[in-house]
This record gives sequence, C-alpha cells and structure tokens, in this order.
Amino acid sequence: MAQLDLSASWSRRSLKPERLLLLLFFLSLPLLNPWIRGDGVGYYAFARALLLGHNLDFSKDYQSANTGFREARLDEFGQPKAFFRTVTGHLDNHFTVGPAILWSPFLLTAHAGVLFARAAGFGVAADGYSAPYRIAMAGATAFYGFLGLLLAFRLARQYVEERWALIATIAVWWASSLPVYMYFNPSWSHTHSAFTVTLFLWYWHETRSSRSLAQWLILSLIAGLMLNVYYANAAVLAVLVIEVSRSYYFALHPAVSGTSPSTPRIPDLLFRHFLFAAVLLISLLPTFVTRYVIYGNPFESGYVSLRDWNWFSPRFFSVLFSSNHGLLSWTPILVLSLAGLILFWRWQRRAGTPFLAAFLAFYFLIACYPDWAGISSYGNRFFVSLTALFILGLAVLLDRLATLFASGRLALVAMSSVLALMICWNVGLMFQWGMHLIPARGPISFSEMIHNQFFAVPRLLTADLERYFFKRKALMQQIEEKDMQQIENAPK
Repeated sequence: MAQLDLSASWSRRSLKPERLLLLLFFLSLPLLNPWIRGDGVGYYAFARALLLGHNLDFSKDYQSANTGFREARLDEFGQPKAFFRTVTGHLDNHFTVGPAILWSPFLLTAHAGVLFARAAGFGVAADGYSAPYRIAMAGATAFYGFLGLLLAFRLARQYVEERWALIATIAVWWASSLPVYMYFNPSWSHTHSAFTVTLFLWYWHETRSSRSLAQWLILSLIAGLMLNVYYANAAVLAVLVIEVSRSYYFALHPAVSGTSPSTPRIPDLLFRHFLFAAVLLISLLPTFVTRYVIYGNPFESGYVSLRDWNWFSPRFFSVLFSSNHGLLSWTPILVLSLAGLILFWRWQRRAGTPFLAAFLAFYFLIACYPDWAGISSYGNRFFVSLTALFILGLAVLLDRLATLFASGRLALVAMSSVLALMICWNVGLMFQWGMHLIPARGPISFSEMIHNQFFAVPRLLTADLERYFFKRKALMQQIEEKDMQQIENAPK
C-alpha cells in the first residue's frame, strides 16, 4: 500500500480529485429537498424559535409540522396536548441543538435577505418556514455533508493511492444511507453528525503525533460540537481513550517505550487532559442550557433513560443483519468497509486501533439502545456518523485488492464496476423506501424488496424522478399520505 507524503495533499496534482468531488457535489444539488419533516421538526425548531422568537417556544413549529408529527402532538383544536408539556411548561423537544448551531450562519444570512426583500416590497414571509429559510437549511446540510466527505477523502489518501481514496469516497457517498439525510431529509441531524465526527477524527489524526495545548483546545471544541449534534458520538471519543492510555503507559514505562526526553511527563499529561475535559464541558453549554430550560435539569436528555437500555442483552446481530434496518443487510457496501477497517487495524496499529475501537464502541452503544433500528430509518441511520471510517476502510480494501490484478487499469475497471452496481442497488432501495414501496418503519420482506428492485423500480423511477424535480410539492404530499396510511395500518 502506498503511504503518501502529507505535503502531497497540497500539491496541484492532489487537487484534481477534490475538484471532481466538488463538481459531483454541485451536480447533486438539484436533489436537495428543502422540507422539514419528522425528527427534523424538532431539530429545526431550535433554530427557528431562537432566531425569530428569541425563546424556546416550539408551538408554531409543531403546529406547522407534517401531518404525522403534528397529529401526535396537537389536540382537535390545533393546540399542543398537555402531556407534551414538561415541568417547566415548555413543549418536549428531546432533539439536539447542535444542528441549529451549524445552520445558524446560513439562516441568519437568509433572514437578512428576507428582511431586505420585504423592505424592497416583496411579499416573502419572514417566519422561518418560507422558501429562503428552508433552502438555506437544506443547502447548509448538504454543504456540511460535502465537507465531511472531503475530509474523509483527505484522511484516506494518506494511506492509499489517491484513486482508491477517491473511488471509496464516491462509493460510500452514494451507496450508504448518507444521501437520504444529506438530500432527502436534510432537517435531520445525521449529515451534521457525519461532518462533526469526520472533523474530529481528521483533526485528531493530524495532531496525534505531537499535540500542542492550542491543538488540545481546538480538539476539545470540535468534540463539544460533535456531542452537541449527536449524543451517541460520545462513543467516538474511544480514539482518545486509546491514545491517552498509551501516553500514560509510555510515561510510566520510559524504558519499555524507548521514549525521548521530550515525551510528556505525567503532570503535563494530566494538565492537557484536564484542559480538554474542562473545555469540553464548557462547549456543551448549549446542550445543558436548552435541557435546563425545557426539562428543568441540564442532564435530562428527554430520551429513554440509560437505566432502561439493553446493557445486558445488546442486539448485536440484529443491528447488522435484521430486515428491520440492519446496517449491512440494507447497505451491503459497508461489509467491504468493515473488512477494510479490520485490514487497516492489522496494518497500521497506532491509528487502526483507535479507529476500530471507535467503531466497536459506537456499535455496542447502538446495539444496547432500545430503538436500535431507528424507527423510521433508511438502513441504520445512526451509523451515518461513522462515514469517515467507512470511507477509510473501503479505500484500504480497494488498495489491497488492487494488488491481486494483473494491471492497475484492470483493477480500476473491475472494482469500479462492482461499486457502480452497489450504488445502483442503493439508489433503487432508497427509491423504494422514499416512495413507500417498502415500509419506512419496522421489518421489510427481503423477497418483496428484491422483486421491486428488478420490476417496480425500473418501471416507476423515471416518472417519479420527473415529479421530484418538477412537481415536488404534490409528490411530497403523496409520500406523507402513504406514510400516514402505513402508520394507521401498522400492527398495534
């Protein structure tokens, strides 16, 4: 495998694949679906309520939500049901505030533009729901998703040939669950989570050999943002647990480690790690404050209590293989990614061990979560957070498999063809899920899904794509109606 010099990442030659990624990103923007639906109502409510109401009153957000979200929370008079009020009198909103933080620069710009347009005589509503706000939200989500992909590509190409890093990035981009949450449901948090986790892993990797106090501070701020976006990302801190354990071991056993006099001593390590923990807690203030205002307790998440998780009966097999949104059964490209991640661990123990530990910690956490399947989820949506690890793993596997071919050109054609087929399969399955040809919630029939892939999808895809681009409002209404029918017909 080719270990590339870090300085090469800034060379003119290295910019070619990044430009290609940027071109693909711009070409994908027409897929953006600027709607606020389901969980996205709760995430977006933080941004809209703080921007326009300067408070955490979510009444307007719930009243303006899609039918499925609204009917569960409002009474026959269109008012929030009493049991959705917390002890502080606020409406329950257990969704995280992190996405609103990331959206804020874009929404502030959109709001300023709307106010200017209104002053000029245009009738656009300054309510947080009109097209400029929703487009700004969706565009921001896609932008953060692209930044995450770009950073993951840069991380992967430090260990493999650039072409394999590029192909792996494109393949995971379109053959995983990411497109659903980057384009179709941009108001959900998963793309933001993928971005912040990738940023954390990339910066940790770039600074791991010798991290200054300033870099510890930056890493802590990134970690805080990552947790503000998605609580389960705490599992990714396993990379630091491995690093810190190694640092203390070497500091306590200098003869064994062969460390130099410049190796940090125990007091230095304690100070750096204390600084990291202190700044991390400070950076979590947005979460603590919003939890306190809504629930009266800064440590109340609003989710299922940790004591009710399946700590002693984790669903390890189901998380991966269940027809109820199993990670590998729905997005099989990740089989290759995980194989490559294991190869990376065997080849590069210093970086591979922390990365593999992060995946295993996240996997264990989701397997213990009572709603491990994600309820309404494309694939197992929780694992979108680990997009960077999947790209790295796939890139390493492709680089290793390339050595088995007679020529590099043959390897490129063969493996690109296989990955293209996996992308086509995923596009078909996303279409089935989005159009409710298969249930959005609960287990699906694999035989029905496979039949649809070969018969229903080719017949319906072209017409529905045309409606998606040119008659989207009517199509989204139809999707919402189908979703409500499936909810009503679901076994009680």
